[in-house]
Amino acid sequence: MRPRVLTEVVGQTHLLGPGKPLRRLAEGAALHSALFWGPPGTGKTTLARLVAKAADVEFAQLSAVQAGVKDVREVVEAAQVRRRTTGKGTLLFLDEVHRFNKSQQDAFLPYVEDGTLVFVGATTENPAFEVNAALLSRAQVYPLRPLEPADLVPLLTTALADEERGLGARRLRAAPEALEALAVAADGDGRRSLNLLEVAASLIDDGAEISGEIAAEATAHRVRRFDKGGDAFYDQISALHKSVRGSDPDAALYWYCRMVDGGVDMSYLSRRLVRMASEEVGNADPRALTLALEAAQAYERLGSPEGELALAQAVVFLAVAAKSNAVYVAYKAAMADVKAGASHEVPNHLRNAPTRFAKQMGHGQGYQYDHDSAGGVAVGQRYFPDTLPDRQYYSPVDRGLEIKIGEALARLRARRVEARK
Repeated sequence: MRPRVLTEVVGQTHLLGPGKPLRRLAEGAALHSALFWGPPGTGKTTLARLVAKAADVEFAQLSAVQAGVKDVREVVEAAQVRRRTTGKGTLLFLDEVHRFNKSQQDAFLPYVEDGTLVFVGATTENPAFEVNAALLSRAQVYPLRPLEPADLVPLLTTALADEERGLGARRLRAAPEALEALAVAADGDGRRSLNLLEVAASLIDDGAEISGEIAAEATAHRVRRFDKGGDAFYDQISALHKSVRGSDPDAALYWYCRMVDGGVDMSYLSRRLVRMASEEVGNADPRALTLALEAAQAYERLGSPEGELALAQAVVFLAVAAKSNAVYVAYKAAMADVKAGASHEVPNHLRNAPTRFAKQMGHGQGYQYDHDSAGGVAVGQRYFPDTLPDRQYYSPVDRGLEIKIGEALARLRARRVEARK
């Protein structure tokens, strides 16, 4: 059921609408190297074939999963002969281009440069991270989106009716709700939607109807889109983190469950929750860090599925807790000072004096023991290096416990200013 002409392609209207760049390319506009970036089953290979057909060039296909530099050289040699003898160009389509390392990608770069090949790569990973910068600069990137159910239902309807390439010879019918269920279960993947249709068809006799019940049986063991090390993974952890930051426990719980369902490394997820407790909640509610650590420990002891509930509890608590990134901001500011400045010496009065020699060197001399001072703080004493002016990194917010922390710090800082006049 692979589309043979552009009108059979479903979805990608942001690229294939009238006057859009990819439509112009697929209709025979000036041929150029390109990268098709998108999830599986969104039409990357199909579009590459249509582009080659429209441009009337030879279509050569390799998969980076199986091919190596030797295979690329063979394609190059054939392209050189073809160009010399017939004047016809060659489009090299490299599927899963991100599986090639940088040196392998370099192997065909000169032939893209001299026009021997037009390169079209397909990748499910972000090209900015996975594709050689030199190759990336020579190729137009076209981001493809997951197909919507509204795109997939017509595809399934066509497959049911097509006698040559589809299931038309079996005279099958399908209830609208069944097609919708199959389209939703495909999770944006056109190839998967056709596979699910085939599974559903295998459960009934010729001339019968694919009902909602049959569709449910065919999709009972579907797997949702998730890549433990790719863009989907990082996008989902980003969504979880931002939902927690935005105090939306329902959305946070959804993204947590999506990642658990996708088979995420739970120890990684535990670590991220501990990080969120400090970065997003901080001292506005210090219980968040305790709960995140205890949830991580509970999961470590119980494993799945029992331990997943403890982490879910932490997710919800982090989302509803009062928020403060004051510690996070203060930490980054202090670290920036450390990295940008000199190695300032520890003032003598703050140095350790465990030996007589250290005392003779003046270590600890003039230090005021804070507990012996009024209010438990020696307000006239400096704790920064002598060569570094006082800094104020930490500014508590007016939420949660930091309201009281801020009030106490304001009083203390005022006393210090007064004492040092």
